[in-house]
Amino acid sequence: MTRPVNCLLVVALLLSATSVVAGDWSQWRGPNRDGKAVGESIRTDWDANPPKLLWKTEGIGTGYGSVAIVGDRLYTMGYSNQGQTVFAINLNSHEIVWSAVIAPKGDIGYPGSRSTPTVVDDRLYVVGSTGVLSCLNTSDGEVLWKKDFALEFDSQPQRWGYAESPLVDGDLVIATPGAADAMLAAFDRTTGRIVWTTPYPDLDGNGKAQAGYSSAVISEGGGVRQYVQNTGKGVVGVRAEDGKFLWANTAAANRVAVIPTPLIKDDLVFASSSYKQGSVGLRLISDGDGGVEAEQLYFLDGRRIFENHHGQMILHEGYVYGGHGQNSGFPMCIELETGEVMWGGRQSKLRGPKGASKSAAVLFVDGHIIWRYQNGVVAVTEASPEEYRLKGTFTPEFVESPSWAHPVVVDGKLYLRENDMLMVYDISS
Repeated sequence: MTRPVNCLLVVALLLSATSVVAGDWSQWRGPNRDGKAVGESIRTDWDANPPKLLWKTEGIGTGYGSVAIVGDRLYTMGYSNQGQTVFAINLNSHEIVWSAVIAPKGDIGYPGSRSTPTVVDDRLYVVGSTGVLSCLNTSDGEVLWKKDFALEFDSQPQRWGYAESPLVDGDLVIATPGAADAMLAAFDRTTGRIVWTTPYPDLDGNGKAQAGYSSAVISEGGGVRQYVQNTGKGVVGVRAEDGKFLWANTAAANRVAVIPTPLIKDDLVFASSSYKQGSVGLRLISDGDGGVEAEQLYFLDGRRIFENHHGQMILHEGYVYGGHGQNSGFPMCIELETGEVMWGGRQSKLRGPKGASKSAAVLFVDGHIIWRYQNGVVAVTEASPEEYRLKGTFTPEFVESPSWAHPVVVDGKLYLRENDMLMVYDISS
């Protein structure tokens, strides 16, 4: 009689171990930097059964950066009285276990943090709003090394500071100083040593030769491992091996702020920016000599079709979901390969849920899209190209607009950062 019980115990332990691994949200936009919560199951009857507030805590400083979660620790960043500060919270006690100042507060528009920490093993990497890339020990917050972009590369300040969340790829940390001699740069993640830099190419077209406000992602397009970044001058690709500039497309850049993280699927790239600019679909093709060319498949005019401001976008099963419009989050669905609008947009007059307004930060979970609007309203819709299907909405207990911090779901819990406050809601099935 003991053998079946033992087998069930083993299965339960295995399932528990799997959920912990799948549940880690170790960086900007999750495990794969694509805004998808892996292995989660949620309920969506929010109108009849609103999400329950499990706990909340204060003291994480002013800011709009999201959170990283690994094991029983949550990491985020904010402006405290001491300066730009990284915080670690114990998810069991809900208490701040350490805080570490990485730089003085910057004089920027909408003061506060932007970057989401990237956690790998016992190290945490973050970019401050003044352009200071820092590596910290996750156990106690000790600052192990720092690189100031202005001092190292003569990077110039941006109106709203630096918003990048660094990318870790193997032994490298990838960041975007946006300088003439270092558009992108790779650092040894253990020591901070500069491994390579990519000079800013002389690009015609739209945009400004600066860092921009996006975060890099990895692509194997055209058979070459590369880092794709939406810079101030447009979307670019640089070779991962040595930082060699491969290609660029400036069609979707604007001269104010390029923000959204690019979407990647095989050889395809989708990039967008707001301020009446638009979006571009690209196909990456090998040039036969170790390089890559970017073929433009289509351009979507921002005034008439689609532009994403800073809520980001979700790519699911060949379709792009996101909010359209400058300072707006009008829901839309677009086919990645063709640029065809499946639903939404100004022509359809679809504006999203009643009471929701301005931009919407998006997250994919369990076949659905969660939209967190700038005025605090949170909505959930089906991720379907067939039609827009709203399942429910709720408004968190505390709202301090603009609610720009991106939502995170781990283990059935919805994490919402509202400036100095963190709220955790139960949306598990």
